[in-house]
Amino acid sequence: MALKIRLARGGSKKRPYYHVVVADVRSPRDGRFIERLGHWNPMLAKDDEGRISLNQERIQHWLDNGALPTDRVARFMADAGMMTREARNNPNKAKPGKKAQERLAEKKQKEEDAAAAAAEAAAAPAEEAAAE
Repeated sequence: MALKIRLARGGSKKRPYYHVVVADVRSPRDGRFIERLGHWNPMLAKDDEGRISLNQERIQHWLDNGALPTDRVARFMADAGMMTREARNNPNKAKPGKKAQERLAEKKQKEEDAAAAAAEAAAAPAEEAAAE
């Protein structure tokens, strides 16, 4: 039986509250679980002590028995000092998409063409005056 330490949503509409539970991977998100290990209330301020609560002894027990935490629960455990988790970084996430890059290239080309045309126009009357 594959086990996960994951979040089960509770609370009401637009007021989420999550329980940290250990459950079989095949059971639904809010369905059957084996044991409740803590809670997370995202509605509280980030520096509030009651925002997250973990039963570290039981979590360690389940980790020793082969349960794997989900990414969010792993973050909570890393913040609590229970495990180390390498930070994820996606440097390409902030870059504009293909179409946006094409639009930027077109805009830059138009600006360069306009600047070149203005320089030619400024140079042409000077040449005509010098020719007379």
